[in-house]
Amino acid sequence: MADTSDFRNGLIIKYKGDPFVITEFQHVKPGKGGAFVRTTLKNMRTGKVLDNTFRSGESVEVVRVERRKYQFLYKEQSGLVLMDNENYEQFTVPAEQFGDGADYLKEGDEVELLRDNDDQIISAEVPIFVFLKVVETEPGFKGDTANSALKPAKLETGAKVQVPLFINEGDVLKVDTRTGGYVERVKN
Repeated sequence: MADTSDFRNGLIIKYKGDPFVITEFQHVKPGKGGAFVRTTLKNMRTGKVLDNTFRSGESVEVVRVERRKYQFLYKEQSGLVLMDNENYEQFTVPAEQFGDGADYLKEGDEVELLRDNDDQIISAEVPIFVFLKVVETEPGFKGDTANSALKPAKLETGAKVQVPLFINEGDVLKVDTRTGGYVERVKN
């Protein structure tokens, strides 16, 4: 057990049965009354952010986590199949754990899982940027770079993104998995 004096940004605590990461905290000592700690907490499972106040010295349960990289192998109906790079063990993680980022994973990409003391998956993270090939889009024309019009493009993973008019089939794009948006065309 720890108390509020151990708070720091990035500390993961168990609060109301869920793991929360402390994103901000402030010790407050008012003129009257007892001291308290004002915090901003982010739920590791749902992503929901909430503000909470703890009494100074209040006990909290710290969650010990392990961050490990795994290799994405393929998608199946029950989820994403990952492989542990150390012992080559394969296991399936529900796609919901990855959110929309699962749509941008291709075979061989690395993902990170946060596991707690009980070996339960707290969160799953895909790379922030991925490089994917365009497999289907309308043809581009010379001079289509002047305006900011967009067209749909289908990527090699099956995901669809809006791209500028000058993008052609076969181009490799840098895609932001957080927003699902086109960042830039990559030179082959």
